[in-house]
Amino acid sequence: MELVAGCYEQVLFGFIVHPERKAGGGYEQKWTSVADFTHHAHTACLSAVAVNSRFVVTGSKDETIHIYDMKKKIDHGALVHHNGTITCLKFHGNRHLISGAEDGLICVWDAKKWECLKSIKAHKGPVTFLSIHPSGKLALSVGTDKTLRTWNLVEGRSAFIKNIKQNAHIVEWSPKGEKYIVVILNKIDVYRLDTASVTGTITNEKRVSSVTFLSESVLAVGGDEEVVRFFDTDSLMCLCEFKAHENRVKDMFSFEIPEHHVIVTASSDGFIKMWKLKQDKKVPPSLLCEVNTNARLTCLGVWLDSTTDPKESLPSAEEPSLVSKEERSKSSKKESGDVVQEEERQSKPGIKECGFTGVKKKPTKGSGLVSTKKRKMVAMLEKKRKKKKV
Repeated sequence: MELVAGCYEQVLFGFIVHPERKAGGGYEQKWTSVADFTHHAHTACLSAVAVNSRFVVTGSKDETIHIYDMKKKIDHGALVHHNGTITCLKFHGNRHLISGAEDGLICVWDAKKWECLKSIKAHKGPVTFLSIHPSGKLALSVGTDKTLRTWNLVEGRSAFIKNIKQNAHIVEWSPKGEKYIVVILNKIDVYRLDTASVTGTITNEKRVSSVTFLSESVLAVGGDEEVVRFFDTDSLMCLCEFKAHENRVKDMFSFEIPEHHVIVTASSDGFIKMWKLKQDKKVPPSLLCEVNTNARLTCLGVWLDSTTDPKESLPSAEEPSLVSKEERSKSSKKESGDVVQEEERQSKPGIKECGFTGVKKKPTKGSGLVSTKKRKMVAMLEKKRKKKKV
C-alpha cells in the first residue's frame, strides 16, 4: 500500500507502507514506511486527491487535474477543463472520475480514455464538496450558493435542490448510502436518505475540516485542532477522542485490510499517521506508523496495490455508467477534441526527484489530457504576457 499526500508547497508525496508480519502469522503492532517519490507537477498548492486501483489524481489551485499511473510509475498528463481551483475529486470504481471546482462545474470523466463525458453547471458559486452514492447512481454536492444538490448521475441532471441556511463545505454518504452528513463550520447535520430530512446535529469543538465514516453509524471527525473524535450518528454522542497531531487535522482516510481496520490522518504539522481501530469505537485507536513530510499537508489518499493482473485493474465494462449513452453522445460532440492520443512511448529518463517517468503526448484543442511540459510552457507564456501588459 502507498500513502499519497499533497501540500501547500505544490508537491505530491508517496510513501510505501510495509505492514510487518509476525512469525506465526498476523500483523505486528508497528508498521514501517519508505519514501517512494516526491512529484512537483502543479504550479500552485494541491487542494484535492483521489485514488482508484490504477491511478492517483490530484487537483490544484492551478486549475488542473494531474493523473499518475501508479502501476507504471508515470505522469499520465493533465485535465484542463475547469477554470478555477479544483475543490473535490472522487472516483467511482475504476471507470469514472467526478471533479468539482470553483467555476461551479461538476465534470464526469471517463477514467479510461480521460475524456469529459458530461460537464454540469452545478452551483451559482464554487462547488465546495461532492460525494457519490455507493450505487453510483446519485451524487450530492454543496456550494457557496447555500444549496445542497442531489444529482442523477445516470441521466446527468439535477434531481433535487435543498436550500440551506449557510454555506456547507463538506457532504458525505455513509458506506451503505442510507444516510448522509452535511457540514457547516463545526456543525454536522445527519440526514436520512428515505426522508431527506435532518435526524440530528453533531456539534464539534472547532471547525470541521475532514470526516470519514468508519461504519454505517460511526463517523470520525477532524478539524482545526489536534484532536480526532468518533461520533455515533444515531445517538449523536461522542464515543471517544484522542490527540492525533500537534496541529490541525487537514484530511483523513479509512480502509480495511484482513485483520486491520485503519484510519489515516494528515496534518498541518507535516505528519501522516496510520492508526489501528479497535472493534469497540469507544476505545481510542493505536498508532501503527507515522511519516514526517516537513510540509504543510492539505489532502490525503491511500493507494492499495492489488495483486490482480494489470489488465484486470483497468476499468471494467460491467461497471454501471454514470452517464447514459444518449448523454454521452451529446457530450462527446460538445467536447470534441477532449481526447489526446498518446504518442508512441519512448524510454525516457524519469524526473530525478520523482520516480515517475515522463509520457510524451500530442495535445489537441479542447479540455482533455495535455502533457505537463506543454501546460507549464503555456503558464510561463501567460505570465510573460501579463508582465508586458503591466
